[in-house]
Amino acid sequence: MKKLLFLFSSIFALSFVTGCGSNKELQERAPAQFQDVYYTQGENGLDLHIPVAVIQDNRVNLESVYFRGMKSPLVRDSEQSNLFIANFRTNGMDIMSSDPAEENKNRIPQKPEEVPFEIEDDEAILVFTQNDKTKYYKLTGIQEQN
Repeated sequence: MKKLLFLFSSIFALSFVTGCGSNKELQERAPAQFQDVYYTQGENGLDLHIPVAVIQDNRVNLESVYFRGMKSPLVRDSEQSNLFIANFRTNGMDIMSSDPAEENKNRIPQKPEEVPFEIEDDEAILVFTQNDKTKYYKLTGIQEQN
C-alpha cells in the first residue's frame, strides 16, 4: 500500500513540476501584429507603448509586460483602442508639505521584479493569455521616443 501511495504521489509531483515549467516558454509566433514598440520618459517614470495593428480580441488578452527589471499591467488606451500602455514608476515624488493631502501624493518607485527570461535593455517580455493559457512573447528593438 505504501509503495502504491508513493508511486501516485511521485507521478502527481512530477506532472505538477513539468506542467509549471512548460508554461515559461517564449512563443515563436506573436499573439498580434505589432507596430513599432517604444517608450517615453516622464517625471513619474517611463511608459511603454505597444501599438497593435491586428489582434483577435476574442482569443488573445494582453495582460502585462516585463521591462528593465520591472513588471507592470497593460492598459488599453482610452483614446486609441489599438494602443496598450504599461507605466513603470522609476522616480519617487517627494512633496514636502504640512498639508497631509499633499503628502499623500508622494509615490514610491516601483520595486524590481525578477524577469522570467534574460532580456536586454531594448527588449520586453509580453505576458498574454490565449485560450485561457498564460504565454510569453519577447518584444525587441524598443526605442525611446520624445
